[in-house]
Amino acid sequence: MNTTFFNTLLTIHIICGAIGFMVAPIALIVKKGSVTHRKWGKVFFYAMTGVASTAIIMAPMKDNQFLTFIAIFSYYLAFSGFRAVYRKRHTGGKPVFIDWLFLVLDLTFSVGLFIFGIFKLPNAFGIISMVFGTLGTLLGFRDLSLFIRSKNKHDWIFAHMTGMVTAYISAVSAFSAVNFNFEWMPPVVQWLWPTIIGVPWLTRYSRAYRKKLGITKHRTDVT
Repeated sequence: MNTTFFNTLLTIHIICGAIGFMVAPIALIVKKGSVTHRKWGKVFFYAMTGVASTAIIMAPMKDNQFLTFIAIFSYYLAFSGFRAVYRKRHTGGKPVFIDWLFLVLDLTFSVGLFIFGIFKLPNAFGIISMVFGTLGTLLGFRDLSLFIRSKNKHDWIFAHMTGMVTAYISAVSAFSAVNFNFEWMPPVVQWLWPTIIGVPWLTRYSRAYRKKLGITKHRTDVT
């Protein structure tokens, strides 16, 4: 293994991760649809692109299957949120080849992550893999449903919201796993506390936003 090349990738990976971790809250806090929201949302997406790209290259160099699965799973979250807005503006909301390609990748690797987790049980990473694999699969089938029979004009809003927020949850999870190495905190907690907190919050926020828009039922919920 080329140590210099690996360390260069690792540096880029860390820098992109730090950028994404810091800028996402700005996009979440400011007025939705504003210039500031769009600008920092794009920065977050491209930062996550850097994180995933470097992780996919580094994983085989360290023979780390878990990292490969997580990189593709987490990147799809940001990709799906970003593309929801892009399709709204450029394709009339209709998915094109790249959307289908990444959806297939997400479902393939999310199911793979779940199966990987089964074989790792009772190791903590078995539980972590199964939780993330389940989440990625559910979100993938949600997108498949929207691609095939979306009829609500607000679908793109919830797809964007869910993708970007869950991508940030993924980023916080990685930050926690790397930095919260306390003896009293089990690996399962290190990895999953952002999901345990973030997904219920996102579900409640989505319901409140649906109510604000006068929507009684929506297929783009996380749960």
